[in-house]
Amino acid sequence: MSEVKIIQVNESVFAQNDKTAALLRERLTGQGTLFLNVMSSPGSGKTTTLVALINRLKDRLSIGEMDVDIESSLDAQRVADRTGIRSLQIHNGGLCHIDADMTARALLEYDTAGLDLLILENIGNLVCPAEFDTGAHKNVTILSVPEGDDKPLKYPLMYQVSDVVLINKIDALDYFDFDTERAKARILALNPRAVFFPISAKTGEGMDALCAWVLREVEAVKAQAR
Repeated sequence: MSEVKIIQVNESVFAQNDKTAALLRERLTGQGTLFLNVMSSPGSGKTTTLVALINRLKDRLSIGEMDVDIESSLDAQRVADRTGIRSLQIHNGGLCHIDADMTARALLEYDTAGLDLLILENIGNLVCPAEFDTGAHKNVTILSVPEGDDKPLKYPLMYQVSDVVLINKIDALDYFDFDTERAKARILALNPRAVFFPISAKTGEGMDALCAWVLREVEAVKAQAR
């Protein structure tokens, strides 16, 4: 009779990624740099929102930005052209996510010393990015009005791992069947600690409150670094 070898595999497949993420987060905290990981589905307005946010904060903070895409450097170029800050394009080899090791390797090409704020515009996908800790201090997810308020029911993990949810394109509420309170209730059922900012990156509505939150989080990280 052939011998069957039995092994026990008890360590999470994400364990090494989590270790790398923790080390990256510790390093950025030590230098006083807040790291935000921004996620959403394609077309939610990530790049437009980040351009609006950066332009409101760039005179008060030193900001860096990284974009993840399978191909092209369109988003990184848009951010650089419309804000004047340095932006780095990361091509992830056709994967549907970026993990902590990829982020750490990208930062070898991007000197973060002296930055108050580093923003990662993650790849447009509501599944894979939610599974991987990138080393960010905070996860931010954008839910846009045209997508519908049922997205949290379809992609629960994304909203479970998000610290902040931006309900974007509120200037279009009159044209879509989107109930803001229903969306919040669905997200809070998954994640009671989620913080919400209804915004319109196009008109600027709600952006001041978002900027105030970012500034508070920057100060919190700098306090840890002191």
